[in-house]
Amino acid sequence: MPEFGKYYNRDLSWLSFNRLVLEQMKNKSLPLFERIKFMAIYSSNLDEFYKVRVASYQSLLDLHATHIEHLDYSPDKILEEIKLEVSAREEEYERTFFDDILPELNEAGVILHQNQKLQAEHHTFLKDYFMNEVLPEIQPVLLSTRGDVLSFLQDNVIYLAIQMQKKRPSYAEKEYYAVIKVPTHQLPRFVKAPKLKKKHLFFFLEDIIRHNLDMIFPGYNIEEAYTIKVSRNADLMIEDEFTGNLLDKLRNSLRQRKTGFPARFMYDRNIPDPMLEVLKLAFNIDESDFMPVGRYLNMNDFFSLPNTVGKKYELEPQRQLRDPYLDSQDSIFTAIKKREVFLHFPYQTYDYVLRFFNEAAVDPDVEEIKTTQYRVATNSAIVNALITAARNNKKVTVFVEVKARFDEAANIKFADQMREAGIHVIASLPGLKVHAKAAVVIKRNRRKKSGYDTLAFVSTGNFNEKTAKQYSDKGFFTSDERIINDLKKLFVYLETPLGDHKFKHILVPRFNMTQQIKLKIKREIRHVNEGKKGYIILKMNSIEEQDMIDALYEAGQAGVKIDLIIRGICCLRPDMPFSPNITVTRIVDRYLEHARVYAFLNDDDWDVYISSADFMNRNLHRRVETAVPVYDKAIKTEIIDLLLLQLKDNTSAQRLDKNICNIPKKSLRKKSETEYCAQVDTYLYLEKKTMMQ
Repeated sequence: MPEFGKYYNRDLSWLSFNRLVLEQMKNKSLPLFERIKFMAIYSSNLDEFYKVRVASYQSLLDLHATHIEHLDYSPDKILEEIKLEVSAREEEYERTFFDDILPELNEAGVILHQNQKLQAEHHTFLKDYFMNEVLPEIQPVLLSTRGDVLSFLQDNVIYLAIQMQKKRPSYAEKEYYAVIKVPTHQLPRFVKAPKLKKKHLFFFLEDIIRHNLDMIFPGYNIEEAYTIKVSRNADLMIEDEFTGNLLDKLRNSLRQRKTGFPARFMYDRNIPDPMLEVLKLAFNIDESDFMPVGRYLNMNDFFSLPNTVGKKYELEPQRQLRDPYLDSQDSIFTAIKKREVFLHFPYQTYDYVLRFFNEAAVDPDVEEIKTTQYRVATNSAIVNALITAARNNKKVTVFVEVKARFDEAANIKFADQMREAGIHVIASLPGLKVHAKAAVVIKRNRRKKSGYDTLAFVSTGNFNEKTAKQYSDKGFFTSDERIINDLKKLFVYLETPLGDHKFKHILVPRFNMTQQIKLKIKREIRHVNEGKKGYIILKMNSIEEQDMIDALYEAGQAGVKIDLIIRGICCLRPDMPFSPNITVTRIVDRYLEHARVYAFLNDDDWDVYISSADFMNRNLHRRVETAVPVYDKAIKTEIIDLLLLQLKDNTSAQRLDKNICNIPKKSLRKKSETEYCAQVDTYLYLEKKTMMQ
């Protein structure tokens, strides 16, 4: 990989992360269906990467040179590096699928049909399934070989491109071409057939179509069929967010997304050149977008491959831990008033968050609920609780971020449902995304001078009970007046964004976040200069913002020890003369590491925040985020203990080098050294804590 001075390119560093996902697909110490899950994740990640990041570089290339001369990188050079890396990994991915995954599935008792000899009953099944289920969904399109009639490929849809000749002798030498959309939106990608040699047999849906092409084109001799697919630019282009109806503009942009310009044209590398030229003309594809791949596309569909051979081919489910203190209390609000409660998902159950919203919906003393919504689950239990609260005559205000990429349509739908139920819905701020995860409940308390109790829940992750079982996040129930008062100000800001809003304790971008974090970094430098120890631990998904990186470089040069736990994008380059005392750890394991934690030693009186914000330009300058302080000493100790467990990981963790390559810490481990696995050890730590309560 190339070097880019003090700051590594964000997208090449992300590809380094996705390469680690590919390594998990190849990791034979994992159960087979866990590896298949990583295979699907790798494919899904790349699809989004091309639709968003590669498309953005392509957009830059369309600008006049004078508009991009101020950039400190060359878009075409980055695109070239991306293509080289993705192409190299594609060959590795395909080889692993055919040489490892398919044979291991076969050995386990699952045949994903390739060229195995079939019995008569299978041929009958394929014909019947095709006639009854597939054929009604098929709409073949003949292509012009001259390019005078343009056709259209839908985004992220598999097509079969077919080469054929007419059966009549006078036309025997002329080639004809057609495309067929593979109807995976209507039918399963993997079709279960009668068993073969006592093994479960599945067919790719496109292979069933291939098997029956003569029934679709009865007047032709079919020569071959190849898979193709286009990924289209997914950016929603809204020229002016500040005037008119933003929701209507978003709805219009969502319709336009389906027809965005191609960011990648994937095709079976066995397609002959003359046919490829016809496809290029027919679909108006630029050759720079060509990406030759293997026989099968949209491998993220493997999320839906059923495990028909037993749980031993999956990771054993972890029993989610419960909190004995919360379980001992009849009311979660009473529990929060007595003391703060800190939870670690998915090691501990998310049920308490649902209980918080459900109790707020039915408690007669609760008068008001305010919350944010970024990405919620399908059939969200939290949205249902908020609707119940509104129907129970409580004042409910929900800030819905309808610009959450790829969840725009779902969030618009939820916003409409909640508005119909009487909820006061604020749908996005012009020019900003609201990414903060916070909820407050205001409850009558006649014994209190103010007449009210206010309780809050803040989190590093979305209010989503589904992803809370897959993403590693942190959640915090509190009634601390210092935090509560600032959260109230946050919701005032969301409702009335104009004016001066001052936050004393929580950190909010564009008000005090970057300034306060830089002051805390400088404080660690000052402590080192005074002969004390300086230490910073930052855990987040990504780090890109150059001012923050420079502040960390300065601290490292001053002698402050800095440990970064960065899952994905890392533009900071360790192991360089300008970055001493800085290490970067990356962990990819059973759960997606999603929590953001900022911790500063502060002369042995740890200063700890949990946050919704990564150190990305967008988070620190174009979003509404929160970083919430943890004041309770016992909770701070617990958070630091778990961060140190992640830094000790020498089984699943990687150490990033100066070119953001993954160096397995396992390979650096001495034979006599104790093995640590952060996600396993985190569970054991919390399990022990639970047993001691």
